[in-house]
Amino acid sequence: MSWQDRFSLRGRKALVTGASKGIGAEICAIFAEAGADIVALGRDTADLAVTAEAVHAHGRRCMTLTAEMASPTEPVTACERALAEWGTIDILVNSAGITNVAPAVDFSTRDWDQMMAVNLRAPFLTARTLAPAMIAQGWGKVIMISSQTGVIALDDHAAYAASKGGLNALTKSLCAEWARYNVQVNAICPTVVMTPMGKKVWGKPEKGDPFRNATPARRFAESVEVADAALYLASDASAMVNGALLMVEGGFTSV
Repeated sequence: MSWQDRFSLRGRKALVTGASKGIGAEICAIFAEAGADIVALGRDTADLAVTAEAVHAHGRRCMTLTAEMASPTEPVTACERALAEWGTIDILVNSAGITNVAPAVDFSTRDWDQMMAVNLRAPFLTARTLAPAMIAQGWGKVIMISSQTGVIALDDHAAYAASKGGLNALTKSLCAEWARYNVQVNAICPTVVMTPMGKKVWGKPEKGDPFRNATPARRFAESVEVADAALYLASDASAMVNGALLMVEGGFTSV
């Protein structure tokens, strides 16, 4: 098998959450360019239409589905609909996420619960729903978009860090259960990516510049760099990579 074939997604079907914008939308476009058909799951129908156009531009199919990821039922219903129409989903990318930063003593229980519902419970629900078909066919990829904040500590990020740390632990636990069936479960842990969510927290120079300068690479990540890492984890090239936390953070956690 050539290197092009090892990195190809031809014939694969991928479901991407958070697909309406940012990293999720970028992953949809790159996976389509690599040959995958896409189920784009998000909240905003107008933005999902833009994502679908990018997928169609590469000659691939795109199903768009809307769901509220904080719901205990809507992520499951969306995945079940994708399975009903497409038979199986080969690749799951959990890219949907929210952030809300504040000192721990000021963080409300309501905000905590919403963070855990979207960032941790929803990835579990989607993986739990889609994995049986992956296991039955003996091939599958589950990719969690986590954060370097799940590995290190940052001020005002207690809830976000807890949700992403939990996601990292979930990644390893699912790997332990599903690796024997040739289903790889991995997480990508980026630094700040200047998506709309990233700009919300780090967009002001007085906030972002000190963090950027503390990163050995002296910059934040681009969405395409996270999407390229996801392409590797979604392809046959990463068949022996399982339970990994792939750091895409310019060296911040190494110093």
